[in-house]
Amino acid sequence: MTTLSSKPKFGRLSGSRKSLIANLSRSLILNERIKTTLPKAKETVRYTEKLVTKAKDGSLHKRRQIIKALSSVEAANKLVDEIGPKLNHRTSGHFKITKNQQQRGDGALMVTLGFVDDLKKKESVPKPAKPIKKAAKSTHLAPKVTKKTARKKS
Repeated sequence: MTTLSSKPKFGRLSGSRKSLIANLSRSLILNERIKTTLPKAKETVRYTEKLVTKAKDGSLHKRRQIIKALSSVEAANKLVDEIGPKLNHRTSGHFKITKNQQQRGDGALMVTLGFVDDLKKKESVPKPAKPIKKAAKSTHLAPKVTKKTARKKS
């Protein structure tokens, strides 16, 4: 008796299904955000979480495993060199799925898949202090009254 698989099939053969998930993972790593359907996003998160965990180690062996999984040296280097150290404080849950509108053709729920932490944070460099400018005296105002005259009581 065969047991059922818990992974979605996406109406594809196993080879094209694996390449679909690998391509979505590669796009997610390079662009840091992708739009796709909900089942594809969930499967991409499962696949990419394991790669991020390997990238945190940063060893040559793990780097080669990531290159093999993604079929891209550029994506693997970005994952190990840039993304891995920024996500080192987190053990899991590196991705968030934000629901969008339904797809027009078939009504599938579209989602945006991205990293939880903002990876493009720039380190704040203190700006040099600006010199304080004093306001110039304006001459268009009414002249000031120097003497007060007493009011006459009647």
